[in-house]
Amino acid sequence: MAGPGRASIKEQRYDRQLRLWGDHGQEALESAHVCVINATATGTEILKNLVLPGIGSFTIVDGNQVSGEDVGNNFFLQKKHIGKNRAQSATELLQELNSDVSGNYVEESPEVLLDNNPSFFNRFNLVVATQLSESVLLRLAELLWNSNIPLLVCRTYGLFGYMRVIIKEHTVVESHPDNKLEDLRLDKQFPELREHIQSYDLDHMDRKDHSHTPWIVIVAKYLTKWLNEQNGQFPKSYKEKEAFRQLIRQGILKNENGAPEDEENFEEATKNVNTALNTTEIPKGIEEIFNDDCCIKLTEQSPSFWILARAVKEFVANEGQGSLPVQGSIPDMIADSSKFIKLQNVYREKAKKDIAAVGNHAAKLLQSLGKAPESISERELKLFCSNAAFLRVVRCRSLAEEYSLNTFNKDEIISHMDNPDSEIVLYLMLRAVDRFYKQYGRYPGVCNYQVEDDIGKLKSCLAGFLQEHGLSVVVKDDYVQEFCRYGAAEPHAIAALVGGAAAQEVIKVITGQFVIFNNTYIYSGMSQTSATFQL
Repeated sequence: MAGPGRASIKEQRYDRQLRLWGDHGQEALESAHVCVINATATGTEILKNLVLPGIGSFTIVDGNQVSGEDVGNNFFLQKKHIGKNRAQSATELLQELNSDVSGNYVEESPEVLLDNNPSFFNRFNLVVATQLSESVLLRLAELLWNSNIPLLVCRTYGLFGYMRVIIKEHTVVESHPDNKLEDLRLDKQFPELREHIQSYDLDHMDRKDHSHTPWIVIVAKYLTKWLNEQNGQFPKSYKEKEAFRQLIRQGILKNENGAPEDEENFEEATKNVNTALNTTEIPKGIEEIFNDDCCIKLTEQSPSFWILARAVKEFVANEGQGSLPVQGSIPDMIADSSKFIKLQNVYREKAKKDIAAVGNHAAKLLQSLGKAPESISERELKLFCSNAAFLRVVRCRSLAEEYSLNTFNKDEIISHMDNPDSEIVLYLMLRAVDRFYKQYGRYPGVCNYQVEDDIGKLKSCLAGFLQEHGLSVVVKDDYVQEFCRYGAAEPHAIAALVGGAAAQEVIKVITGQFVIFNNTYIYSGMSQTSATFQL
């Protein structure tokens, strides 16, 4: 009895997010172990947004003691914690948010761990680094890159927020696109669908059946009529589609006075003409996945994503006759239950048949690679086939590539500098600030009396960075002054925003759902705008 009751409580607690990423997404989240470096305001805000939805476990790495400044901008530290270890203090309060989550802490600085126990970081699914100095960050990034562990770098600096995703390859099956199109195949009707549509005779139906015929059937019927009259040419232009809508309207039954009946299903058909006439084709992004070396040259180490991608590619070349597996779902519509369910089953049965065919290709591929047939589950196969049109692969550059003079992405920066207030300016300022820290052992403007003197020093650091990287761009003095005025402060309002956005990216990586940004995100609290860049 305890099991079902416990499940029910969990479903109630996580109801809203389960609607977003499903049971399998929640399972992935609950089995994940995330490391957050530094329990700063940004770090604890990220963890808050991971603990509440039920991350399996987290570990905070922080060797610092809680200061008065920490208590002033961090809701997860209190006056009584001053002088105590920051990781331990934050863990205690964060765990109160969700008893299902396991919280751990390590009272060491990341530098010490990198020196004495670098393998420590290999135990995590993902590492989040907040407010780290450039030198430590580069060491950590190189270690995790070589270990193939995703790293998310987060930083709050005054009124600006910064995030950088560092992951070699991130594959997404459930990308949840905003503009998802229905997979109806009316332009390439499979035999079972054609047969089902032919079973309807709109000209010899009683009024009740006529007004409860699914709009997909109505569009398909009149599309056949249109193609016969137009030499097989689909309605493509706006004018042609309007003419096709008019053709559908002519099919509405008339009452004894010759006026059109109120048949909502026919109105629904005219409204969905654009949806119904979508061309059945393989999206460009999926073609790129099919032509990717990882899909063409499978090895024993190939993840299931690439094996299934290859299986779908082989399906397309054979059983699919140039098309992806049928998704197997139809939208809700005005129709009686019997007609709707019959139509729905036509699509579902075709989807099952396609899944089985892809499964056969996958089984042969697994056998050729010396892998067990059960290494790809039925659930994984079904999910992959139903989302075959929406697969995504994200590959980020390493931090070493971004920071190296030879591989620095100068063109991306220059292309955005047409606007002197572009968010890319904030990236340049952060790099200048890190140069300042390296030179002076502190951030500019940390003490009020230093602000005026530091403006000139930071300006020099910025000029040196731009010259070294061959950037002939102009950064307004206002930005230099602002960054000195901030004194590396971490206002809670900005930290909370960065924390919320960062937690979303962590969940995307862990669940393998939705699409992460590639690769740099910058937020400006001054202009209330944000942008992403590939640096």
